[in-house]
Amino acid sequence: MPIYEYELCEGHCAACTGKFTLRRPLSAPELSQCPACRRPVRKVFSTFNTPSVTKPLSVSDAKKAGFTVLKRVNKGEYERQ
Repeated sequence: MPIYEYELCEGHCAACTGKFTLRRPLSAPELSQCPACRRPVRKVFSTFNTPSVTKPLSVSDAKKAGFTVLKRVNKGEYERQ
């Protein structure tokens, strides 16, 4: 289920603090009112989380992570390192 972020169109609310997130199925209609204070809300476009790698993985890092590292010997032939 995706997570949607909403914010109040205007004003501030002590119950929802003006911004909230909800997990809703894709088939659910878009929310038009805050469930706590019943004021009008709009969907906020948010970023998604992706893993970031600061450096390329080395052969030793791959082996430590449990991967099998292969080296190409000939066309279509590989051997373990």
